[in-house]
Amino acid sequence: MERISWNQYFMAQSHLLSLRSTCTRLMVGATIVRDKRIIAGGYNGSVTGSVHCIDDGCYVIDGHCVRTVHAEANALLQCAKFGVPTENADVYVTHFPCLQCTKQLIQSGIKTVYYAEDYKNHPYAIQLFEEAGVKTIKVELDYLSLDMEYKEKSMLVKELLELITDEQDGEQVNHLKEKAQALFQI
Repeated sequence: MERISWNQYFMAQSHLLSLRSTCTRLMVGATIVRDKRIIAGGYNGSVTGSVHCIDDGCYVIDGHCVRTVHAEANALLQCAKFGVPTENADVYVTHFPCLQCTKQLIQSGIKTVYYAEDYKNHPYAIQLFEEAGVKTIKVELDYLSLDMEYKEKSMLVKELLELITDEQDGEQVNHLKEKAQALFQI
């Protein structure tokens, strides 16, 4: 069995955290790491004790949901709350940080931002990261690496697709073949 890489491990943690999000527009997770150890995690959700987007809908002003505290901010605030230093730590985020989170990450001493997906990457955020010497590295999560039998499953589907002959091709079979090829990227 091949071990999951550190980047995939921490990015998977961020994706897992995002499942706790209470914002219906975008589920985001963030994991702060220092010396290959998780020191905090956060997801975008409402202020403690307040109404959640999943209950009352998003509160949108100027195209942004203002009801939630962003994942990166929640992770940083968790460190502040428990007295955990963030200087020279890294953060793994499911989406590229917004401008406000960019400033907070820089001010907190984060040295590298790993993100899985581009999301409205603001040019000024990119500029600020560059000026501060904060590296931004895209690390797309390999979802299949989380399935311990993904290789065997992929090979089985590939073999089954090869058994389907052109004579058997109908609209339904073609649809299933396309779906399997997209799902397993074969």
